[in-house]
Amino acid sequence: MGTWKMLTGNYAAAYGAKLARIEVAPVYPITPQTHIMEKIAEFTESGELDAEFVPVESEHSALAVAIAAQATGARSFTATSAQGLVYMHENLFVASGLRLPIVMVLVNRALGAPNSIWPDLSDSLDQRDTGWIQIYVENAQEAQDMVVQAFRIAEDRRVLLPVAICFEGIIVSHYMEPVELLDQKKVDDFLPTYVPAHVVLDPDRPMSVGQIVMDDSYYTEYRYQQQVAMDRAKEVIQEVDGIFAESFGRKYGGLYSAEMMEGAEMALLTLGSMASTARAVVKHLRADKGMPIGLIKLRSVRPFPDQDLRKILSSVKIVAVLERDVSVGAGGIVYTELSRCLSGASNPHVVNYILGLGGRDVTFYDIRDIALTAFKQRHEETISDRIRWYQVRGLS
Repeated sequence: MGTWKMLTGNYAAAYGAKLARIEVAPVYPITPQTHIMEKIAEFTESGELDAEFVPVESEHSALAVAIAAQATGARSFTATSAQGLVYMHENLFVASGLRLPIVMVLVNRALGAPNSIWPDLSDSLDQRDTGWIQIYVENAQEAQDMVVQAFRIAEDRRVLLPVAICFEGIIVSHYMEPVELLDQKKVDDFLPTYVPAHVVLDPDRPMSVGQIVMDDSYYTEYRYQQQVAMDRAKEVIQEVDGIFAESFGRKYGGLYSAEMMEGAEMALLTLGSMASTARAVVKHLRADKGMPIGLIKLRSVRPFPDQDLRKILSSVKIVAVLERDVSVGAGGIVYTELSRCLSGASNPHVVNYILGLGGRDVTFYDIRDIALTAFKQRHEETISDRIRWYQVRGLS
């Protein structure tokens, strides 16, 4: 058994970075992630962590420093939220294009305007096409564990892509939970010292970083290699989760977890902290009403587990996608991804519930109401109102 502490999600993520023995931590504060980097500063000041803590003047610069540090062979870590993530947008492509295994925690916050410090997953999901692996966690324990896993995933020679660990601001970032801290020696065994795949700082072997390529150059091949790496990441994420379970006794499922899906005619599919409430609803409806319903907790949005989801949902009649995000004009982002994944399949119906935006509370009774409503439609031939806004005042 490890040491137990009452920690916020932010502090749990910081402990994960310390356990991973990060070497460079560039930082620019933005609510609600600021406490992560404050805790890293505390670790470096006290000598608990031997790392360079680098205050910078913007989020764009924070990622630029992480890119430069990782390119010279240092294990790098940073964190941001919302507008800060958007300000980083340009450098997200740079980190991925250079195949640098940076790990960053994205504490989800609604994008302004109107301004809000409360959660909305749109900020990170908007960046899903930048070439970063994106993994969404449910609670503080998973946040700590996945920061450690993320470095092993990112640094695997089959992958070499940056990883974002995402969780909701305030709900996960600021609320305290019991967290079992990982044992440092076991983490050292699980996560080897970072050895970069490229030659670094060797004057006898000079290296150009981020060079210009011309019209008939290898730009297409660079992009193709990123795609191959992202596809390989599916296997690596599953492998690392299994090895982590052997080392620490906790298994998260890798790309997703399927719960209570035996004989299910309906599934709730969600991600992040909403999975906790959805799980309680599914247990209740199975036990008290005998409803054949299950839960899919999506963990990885990039790479997206297309084949796995097609297989596990092939016998389900209807899937209700519950998500705290929206692509204005298209509906929920995860709904759009799942619809693409299931294109051409005869089953199931897919309906989308957009709820909880800007931190509005999503209760047990909300999700139970959604489940009961959607379940009644499982045998309908067609469903017209597939994108449903829930909790909108004045909307009947």
